[in-house]
Amino acid sequence: MLAHLRTVEDDVVMVGPSEPFVPHEPRLVISHGYRLILRRDVLERVPDRVINLHISLLPYNRGADPTLWGVLEDTPAGVTIHYIDEGVDTGDVIAQRPVELLDHDTLATAYDKLQAGMAELFREQWPAIRGGTNARVPQAQGGTVHRVAERAAVEHLLTDGWDTPLGSLRGRCVASS
Repeated sequence: MLAHLRTVEDDVVMVGPSEPFVPHEPRLVISHGYRLILRRDVLERVPDRVINLHISLLPYNRGADPTLWGVLEDTPAGVTIHYIDEGVDTGDVIAQRPVELLDHDTLATAYDKLQAGMAELFREQWPAIRGGTNARVPQAQGGTVHRVAERAAVEHLLTDGWDTPLGSLRGRCVASS
């Protein structure tokens, strides 16, 4: 997504977790793969202008390791572009798209499929996001959420690491809320 933005926008700044948020007031902030929760003071600096690209079909699999938990809990797979609020992946939805994950896919290939689906959805939605004409719909109730620490309890199921086929993992855990 960063490469796409740099081809269609003049001023794109990338910051990481160890860097200050941004030295100036951005028009928009786009989070993709940023594993830290943005604090209220950061969100207040750029109200309603912070979006996240999340590789799950929210409200399912909020938080950490959405691909892994989506397969283990056999929840709908897909990608979501949403506004960031003070919750964990709870903001209003801009756009979503289901992504088909097959039993012979592995966790690694599933992740790649979801990233490709996200890139496609982002490219399609960028003109509306940039222009402020994008959709904004509250998330559905329910869903699931997971923290990084929860992965340790299921890592024994990854018999081939990230090359473990999805078919051997589907539905191995009961969904939480």
